[in-house]
Amino acid sequence: MRHRLKDVAERAGVSVKTVSNVVNGYVHVRPDTRARVEEAIAELNYRPNLSARHLRKGRTGVIALAVPELDIPYFAELARYVVTAAADFGWTVLIDQTGGGREQERVVASGITDHLIDGLIFSPLALTAEDLAGLDGTPMVLLGERVDHGPADRVVIDNVGAAREITGHLIGLGRRRIAAIGSQRTDEGASARLRLAGYGDALRAAGLDYDEALVAPASAWHRADGAAAMRGLLTSGVRPDAVFCFNDTLALGALRALHEAGLRVPEDVAVVGFDDIEDGRFSIPTLSTVAPDKAQIARLAVELLANRLDGDRAAPARELSAPYRLELRESTQTP
Repeated sequence: MRHRLKDVAERAGVSVKTVSNVVNGYVHVRPDTRARVEEAIAELNYRPNLSARHLRKGRTGVIALAVPELDIPYFAELARYVVTAAADFGWTVLIDQTGGGREQERVVASGITDHLIDGLIFSPLALTAEDLAGLDGTPMVLLGERVDHGPADRVVIDNVGAAREITGHLIGLGRRRIAAIGSQRTDEGASARLRLAGYGDALRAAGLDYDEALVAPASAWHRADGAAAMRGLLTSGVRPDAVFCFNDTLALGALRALHEAGLRVPEDVAVVGFDDIEDGRFSIPTLSTVAPDKAQIARLAVELLANRLDGDRAAPARELSAPYRLELRESTQTP
């Protein structure tokens, strides 16, 4: 049987209003009274009726997370952290995949369907700041680099700094012909441009030439694209001694191509990725990578959205940066 506030009040010997104050976190409740109410809640296994609470606030209790591709492991792992962070606010998360298409992103950014969601955490590829500024209403938090100085709060990581640091790790190993896999020249390739910039910064800081022949484009960042790009580098004659892949799935594909070519990692070619997906911890060899703090990215995004829903929706947009670290594993560590 589902117990009600009234049942808790009777068990604790207090009013229904007092129980409501405790459940909703009001501070002006005497400690001994709060303790009695909390004991009654535990004994009855009382659970607040979140639907009723959301209805009183004119909300659904549902937020959305919209990402380009769920089969990119980074986004799947990030989604798990968003669901966990949202649960602390009593929210359910609707997860949508946009494919990076302009029309689907516009539908998502407009709130999907009237009154379906209270807010949106959104990683756009196609829409611009101007596109988003022209849309009405749904509170949102942006992820990633596509929309800079836009109309909504945003959570980012320092892509340039992270790329510079992981490339510097390769340079520190004595590698001098360092390739990059994943460059993109399209409007949607903001992350690629920033990571390429960090790669170039590290080369210049070490006095190494930036060689366009060592930069391999990839229109998508899947395993097959990484393998194809690595094969292209090997057959071109440039023969890198290290490669920085702009995400881990590209790196996993590159590892496969190097294995097929009979080259040893890291002895012949050191390999690094970006994202620290779980697959990289079990590849052979295990993958050195940049590890963004995905849990922190999710927490910051959910908290920014909560602040918008409960606070001033017209306040200036904020940008917060989540930390990262290098995870150095077998693909760059010789025995």
